[in-house]
Formats: sequence, C-alpha cells, structure tokens
Amino acid sequence: MLKRAVDIAASLTGLIVLLPVLAGLALAVRLDSPGPAIHWSRRVGRHNRIFRMPKFRTMRTDTPDVATHLLSDPERWVTPLGRFLRRTSLDELPQLWSVLTGEMSLVGPRPALFNQDDLVALRTAVGVDALRPGVTGWAQINGRDELPIPEKVRLDREYLERRSLAFDLRILLGTARSAISGRGVSH
Repeated sequence: MLKRAVDIAASLTGLIVLLPVLAGLALAVRLDSPGPAIHWSRRVGRHNRIFRMPKFRTMRTDTPDVATHLLSDPERWVTPLGRFLRRTSLDELPQLWSVLTGEMSLVGPRPALFNQDDLVALRTAVGVDALRPGVTGWAQINGRDELPIPEKVRLDREYLERRSLAFDLRILLGTARSAISGRGVSH
C-alpha cells in the first residue's frame, strides 16, 4: 500500500514538473522523423496481462514489432534523436502515466514485450509475474540490454525477494547514475 502511494505521488509530481520537458521532447520527436511522438508498446504486465505502455518513439514507424536485439540491423531502424533518447533513458518518461494509472510501478521488473514468450515463461515460473512491472528495476541497473534472459530473471527474482522501500530507493539512485552514463544501452 505504501509503495502504491509513493508511486502515485511521485508519478503525478513528475508529470506536472516535467510537463515542459515532455512537451519539448514530444515536439523534438515529431520534428526528427515522421510519425507520432509516443509509441504505445504492447507489454506484459502484472499476472501476465497485456497493457499498452507509452514511450517516446525512438524508431521508425515501419520497424518490425520485436525486441530491438532481434532486429537484423537495429541501427537501421533507430531515429537520430532516438539514439540520444535511448542512451539517456528519456524515452521512458511517458511511462510515468502508466505508473499513475497503476499498470506500472516506479520500480519492478521491466515489462516484457507481448511476444517475449521465453522471458514471460521464466518470470512466471519463479513468481515474478505477480509484481507490477517497473519503469526501472534491479536488472536495469545491473546490465540492462547486455543481460541474457536467464540473468534478467535471476535479478528479477532477487528483487521479488528483497523488495522494500529502501531497496527501491537504491535502485532509483542507481537508475539515475545509469541514465547519466548511458551504461548498458546497446542500441
């Protein structure tokens, strides 16, 4: 209950305070390449329910709907501004909306794409599917795109077992460091 209250307060405050930044980024995305500023990605949420997660669009609109690492030439699909948004994690800011609506939490396992059956199955097997997915998580600050799926799941399970407000704060601070350095982003 406390975690949800923190999520609501932080996401609402973030959306209000960051409104000029969000508007500026949305305009920049629109000017950078044709298409909408926000991409609504089908993701797997709590109890394996599919929900639509907003992100600033970092890829061309004709990009296949698969995980970036499964594309034969990911760089071909990423927009010029998209590289910067991904490296700094600014593309994730619209997810504050999903935190406010309760589909996500500030901290939890990153939501899998709807077609990442291997990741979903492994998370379900260890009970991680019971958690609300997060804007950031323990796996995010421990390797991000560089981690193989079994290692992500191991870290997600570790989060499940260790979760607390103090651990969430540690992860949020680690996320800020990772976003500033761009560490762990492969595309």
